[in-house]
Amino acid sequence: MDPSRARRSSAASTLRTAAVWSTLSEAAAQQAAALGRPLRVLDLGGGTGGLAVPLAEEGHDVTVVDPSPDALASLRRRATETGVADRVRAVQGDTDSVHDVVGANARFDLICVHGTLEVADDPDAAIAHVAGLLDEGAVLSIVVAQRLSAALARALAGEFERAQAILERPDGRWGDGDPGPRRYDEASVVDLLTRHGLDVQTSHGVRIFSDHVPSALLDTEADRRDLLALEATASTLSHTYPLLGSLGAALHVLAHRH
Repeated sequence: MDPSRARRSSAASTLRTAAVWSTLSEAAAQQAAALGRPLRVLDLGGGTGGLAVPLAEEGHDVTVVDPSPDALASLRRRATETGVADRVRAVQGDTDSVHDVVGANARFDLICVHGTLEVADDPDAAIAHVAGLLDEGAVLSIVVAQRLSAALARALAGEFERAQAILERPDGRWGDGDPGPRRYDEASVVDLLTRHGLDVQTSHGVRIFSDHVPSALLDTEADRRDLLALEATASTLSHTYPLLGSLGAALHVLAHRH
C-alpha cells in the first residue's frame, strides 16, 4: 500500500477520530465543490497533524496553530513524510494570539477547533476570535469533551460523588483535581456558537461506546473493527436518538457563518 494513503486512511480507522473524520471530510468536500477550489483551512490546536495532514492530502491548504513547538515539529515531519509539506503551514500560537500569528485580515473556509475549547482560558473569547476569521459561508468544526459520558464513567467506577459533581458543576469537572478539561453538553455549545452569529448545522456524539469498553475485550483486529462499525452506526443514529449522542465522550458540531 502507498504509505501516504495508509497515513490518510488512519484518520478513518482510528476509534478516536473515525466518526469525526467521516463528517469533517464530507463537509470539506462539499464546501470545496461549492467554491470550486481547495479550501483554506485553519486547525487551531491541531497538534501533530492527525487531521491536518489528511486534509492536506485531500488537496486543501492547512494552517496549524498550536502552542507546542514539539507538536509542530512532529507535524512538519509528518507532512514531509506524507508529501504535503507545501500545503501545511505550522505556526506557534493559541486562541488568544491566533489573529496575530495568522494575520488580522486572514480568512478561512474551514476552521477546526478540536479538543481546544475545553482548555481555553476564555471559551467565549476563543469563539469570538475564531468567528472573526471565518469567511462568509465558511464552516466551523468543534469537538469538545461531553459531560454525561464522564459522569457515567465515574458512576460505573463507583465514584458516585464525582459523578454527581460532574453533572452539577458548571465546568463539568468533579473538582479542582480532575485531570480532565472543561466539559460541555450540546445545549451549551449551541448557545455559545449562536451568540457569535453562527448557525449550527449538525451535531453528533462520538466515542459513544469505545471509551467504556475494557481493553481486554479488544483482543483481536476483528474486535476492533466490530467496535469501529458500532461506533459509526451509533454516531449516525445519535441524530435520531439524542440520548445516545449525549453518551459520547465527545461532541462534534458543525456550524456555518451567516
